[in-house]
Amino acid sequence: MNNAEAVEEVDVVVIGAGQAGLSSAYHLRRTGFEPDRDFVVLDHSPGPGGAWQFRWPSLTYGRVHGMHSLPGMELTDADPGRPSSEVIAEYFDSYERTFDLRVRRPVDVRVVREGPDGRLLVESSAGTWATRALINATGTWDRPFWPRYSGQETFRGRQLHTAQYPGPQAFAGQRVVVVGGGASGTQHLLEIAPYAAATTWVTRRPPVFREGPFTEDVGREAVALVEERVRQGLPPKSVVSVTGLPLNDAIRQGLADGVLDRQPMFDRITPDGVEWSDGQHTRHVAADVILWATGFRASVDHLAPLHLREPGGGIRVEGTRAVADPRIHLVGYGPSASTIGANRAGRAAVRDIRRLLAEEPVAA
Repeated sequence: MNNAEAVEEVDVVVIGAGQAGLSSAYHLRRTGFEPDRDFVVLDHSPGPGGAWQFRWPSLTYGRVHGMHSLPGMELTDADPGRPSSEVIAEYFDSYERTFDLRVRRPVDVRVVREGPDGRLLVESSAGTWATRALINATGTWDRPFWPRYSGQETFRGRQLHTAQYPGPQAFAGQRVVVVGGGASGTQHLLEIAPYAAATTWVTRRPPVFREGPFTEDVGREAVALVEERVRQGLPPKSVVSVTGLPLNDAIRQGLADGVLDRQPMFDRITPDGVEWSDGQHTRHVAADVILWATGFRASVDHLAPLHLREPGGGIRVEGTRAVADPRIHLVGYGPSASTIGANRAGRAAVRDIRRLLAEEPVAA
């Protein structure tokens, strides 16, 4: 189907086939919605696996933090030494086939806008769908956040983001500045240090290391803090940003070895490194590479014509429902961005959508 052909009508369009999108599709299927007839799943990736398929090879399945199985089908007997990109892509592929979810890919959703008869028009590289409800499960991987600093354009070395991280061997013999105090930044540093000529760790705020187990109570408190932000219409923060970094054996060793010797944020970037200045003294660190482990932002630009954003910069969400438009659910956004959160949110979104469609039939 191309854009010149007739618009196809469905009850629900799911955008994205990562954990959040597949969970949503599963619950749609389970409650009586038929794929291709009642709902469609659109995914822009080349194959199954969501953002996991793009993770760096050295991120093995055994090092993945808190991967939770999709509903209805456990991920069992996975080799912890295999790359997570392979393990999870195979699992997602099997899941899609087992539950006959018929994900369409690669499909790039360009824009979602208001359509006739109370429907939303989802315009994509594969055609246009008119839908009564929308589950947006586009995640964050496509929107890496690159901070801007004075002198950045003059740097003669290489700058790259976590989204482009090739693995530690690529930094052999180089002087590397890693920017970012989250899980990715610390993982990159610990991996790169044995290969690099030198590493420097820079963060905006001092990192917070969390002692003790990550209990259900701790998790609930963290999710509640993230949830409060999206309820207020503020951009969501990651759960890690409010829980702190787990103080495991690898982190302890990195602290003891001086690899995790955090420096405050530099003031400027120079052609051959980074520089701090307090007005009287200047300190310079030479660098061949600046690796920005600075996180991601929600990929929601295609929803712009619907004017969902609040003055605070985020989309105000109650549960998974966009407060400004009850036809739209954001799954994998804010508090449901974790793998277990995405599963629960998919179920909740489908429950709300079933209620909406029963109460608000589309005008004839």
